[in-house]
Amino acid sequence: MIQSLAALLQNEAVHEFVATQAWAWPICEMIHFFGMALLMGTVGLLDLRMLGVAKALPVAALERLTPWGIAGFVLNLITGYVFIVGSPGGPKDSLANTAFQLKMAFILLAGLNVAAFHFTGVSRRASALGQGGDAPFAAKIVAASSLFLWLGVIYFGRMIMYSDSFYVREYYGF
Repeated sequence: MIQSLAALLQNEAVHEFVATQAWAWPICEMIHFFGMALLMGTVGLLDLRMLGVAKALPVAALERLTPWGIAGFVLNLITGYVFIVGSPGGPKDSLANTAFQLKMAFILLAGLNVAAFHFTGVSRRASALGQGGDAPFAAKIVAASSLFLWLGVIYFGRMIMYSDSFYVREYYGF
């Protein structure tokens, strides 16, 4: 399965570009970090509000920031693709990396979490919260899960360089 997915993701032009342009990887890292800040800033603020922090803020006002979080996620998708395709070992080594696999699992679970939030109607009840309102228990569970999952995404993203693939073998001789 990893072989098939790696073949699907393979893009020689992107791989060659990243390999020959010394500035490409660091610029993508900066954009990825900026996207993460947009995403986590938006999601984190909403989740913390659901958990009872900053109750003076109405949830509907915070939800207007959601497009910025989505923009951050899109930036991370694009730069993440560049990292997978442009890595020295190519997509096969990236996809075989345990930390990368866990990061993708956490992203999938975070996506399912937000889908459950919206499709169960919890989001409508949470959006109606005004100043000082207390979020429904279900919204608090979703918010706590969201924070845990997105922090897991960040953690396992950082661990990719230290996990079991090309990176460790190449840089540390293991």
